[in-house]
Amino acid sequence: MTNEIKEKMNTRPSFPEHAVVTGGMPYGNKDLHFGHVGGMFVHADTFARFLRDRIGGENVIFVSGTDCYGSPITESYRKECEAGTFSGSITDYAKMNHALQVETLNGFLIKPELFAASAFGRASEIHKEISDYFIETLHKNGHLTKTTTLQFYDPERGVFLNGRQVVGRCPISGCQSDKGYADECALGHQYPPSELINPKSALTGKTPEMVEVSNWYVKTDEMHDLLREWSAELKARPSTRPFSAAAIEEFLEPPVIYLKRDYLDELDGLKGELPGFELRDDGKNKASVALVFDRLAEREAACELLSGKGINFRTGKTLVPFRLTGNIEWGVPAPALEGLGNLTVWVWPESLWAPISFVQTFLEVKGEDRDGWKRWWCGKTSGVYQFIGQDNIYFYGPAQTSMFLGMQGEQPSAVPAEDQLLLTNIVANSHLLFLDKKVSSSSEIKPPLARELLDYYTPEQLRAHFLGLGLGIRSVGFNPKPLNPRANENDSDPVLKEGNLLTNVFNRVARSCFYTAQKYCGSAVPSRPLSAEAADMAVEAVLDYERLMSRCEFHQVMNLLDTYIRGINKYWSKYMKEADAADDTEKRLDILADCLHMVRVAAVLTHPVAPSGSEMLADYFNLGCDFFTWENIFRPIADLVPPSHKLKFLEPRVDFFAKHPSQLGE
Repeated sequence: MTNEIKEKMNTRPSFPEHAVVTGGMPYGNKDLHFGHVGGMFVHADTFARFLRDRIGGENVIFVSGTDCYGSPITESYRKECEAGTFSGSITDYAKMNHALQVETLNGFLIKPELFAASAFGRASEIHKEISDYFIETLHKNGHLTKTTTLQFYDPERGVFLNGRQVVGRCPISGCQSDKGYADECALGHQYPPSELINPKSALTGKTPEMVEVSNWYVKTDEMHDLLREWSAELKARPSTRPFSAAAIEEFLEPPVIYLKRDYLDELDGLKGELPGFELRDDGKNKASVALVFDRLAEREAACELLSGKGINFRTGKTLVPFRLTGNIEWGVPAPALEGLGNLTVWVWPESLWAPISFVQTFLEVKGEDRDGWKRWWCGKTSGVYQFIGQDNIYFYGPAQTSMFLGMQGEQPSAVPAEDQLLLTNIVANSHLLFLDKKVSSSSEIKPPLARELLDYYTPEQLRAHFLGLGLGIRSVGFNPKPLNPRANENDSDPVLKEGNLLTNVFNRVARSCFYTAQKYCGSAVPSRPLSAEAADMAVEAVLDYERLMSRCEFHQVMNLLDTYIRGINKYWSKYMKEADAADDTEKRLDILADCLHMVRVAAVLTHPVAPSGSEMLADYFNLGCDFFTWENIFRPIADLVPPSHKLKFLEPRVDFFAKHPSQLGE
């Protein structure tokens, strides 16, 4: 073993004893499009499978589910009912789409321990209990505020408008979102509804009125110092993307108003009326200056004054109270506190604690005590990894963390005690573009449904490609040749690049090992010591792979697998060619022992990426259910089996990693 490998062995990453993996919940208004699966679920499933192999399947719970509430569902349901394309209750509508989502996930070999739903089944009953628990505890601990605000109201329809039923332009300075909704834009920026620019009712297309309503909010803005401490710690975690940390830090900036320079003279005349502020003008922005306030309430008072004077301005990102409740009918009923009843829980907060509900549901289904959920969500030996898209960083970052901190008590700590909720690992991915353009269900370019891709590719080809794109670094285009109108007939298909490693290279070297064993030793595993070269190749691959997985650097994992599997193939070709030239059977068996070991290690490392093919390969090794455990990953096969052990007989031209039927003519 080289000194470099010894150093890597001494600095191996640590993993929790118990781990929860969550996948961001898709709304229950449609089946999954390619971005849901390729941009998040494949990564979450791959990491969960890795942890099951690394720390034991009994120590990992991967949960997600259909987010049944929220304005996207009510809007889609309303439109489909009006168009006559759906009949039934809104619960029936969510159930239909939930079933489609489950089917799609199965098609991509994505296997959470539980994929539940927030609005029906046993999970919904437990979810209601957890919702009450969170809201009542936050209230008892003094972290909620009852606030009366203005809400959009459509007088023509005689209804309050929920989030997606109002469309305008985001008021946050520099925001590139194509849509602003009632109190958040498509990129997750939060703002008071009164600040939305040019609002229109989605129901009538007319400008809605503003009517006073009272709701509960988490005092997120009062946790600024704690969130800064948490943000610094989160930034140091290996799985935190740099762009996630940067996005979170933007929300921790002080309250700011950006004012055009044209209004500076008028600003001078208002200084006696405005709350105290610091005027920042670095001269770089020729169009505007910044008015920086100490507290959000001071900025809000300044906004009201400037609006009354007809002075245009934009606000900057900052911490604002996080809304917990609303008054739309379709939602989890909120507990009545201080006489404020008939409210429902806003979809975002209840979707953030839904994974806790789902873990409890899973434990109950297993016949275990639901109260055991704290073993998974609390304590120094546990870890929670939440896979999301970059648009949701605010919610899983400052918003969720402020709630989890508030659950501790009146004086929370950024370092939770043993029995308190962990502050989770946030694993965010950038946008998965379609044909190099960002799309959504409302775009002119309609993204394909995930299940449609299975008409052209195997799930393992797609999994390998999505993991190799590097979404943890930047937004990347997905350009499937069969769906690309600009593709030429002779162009290669970029989606097959990573999959070819499996269907061509790995298949070839694995088959060579099995056929050679059948020809020269009756399918027995040669009892030979490993060469130093083969042993070191395997050990270094395992250690580098483990480090990359701990950092959730999936594109680098795919690069490593490419290097290692091609290295095995080159090893086989080089040394077996020499043995064949000398007709040296003993040397053939030495090489076979080396390559069987390296192929087995490669199968273990490939398992989270391509589970079906890897499990078929494990079946032919005939090693039983412990094939993928990491306990013996460095040991040669001959040390793990009796002398009589034989590999399963492999028929000619059998593929462990199959191509899609549509590709067989290529």
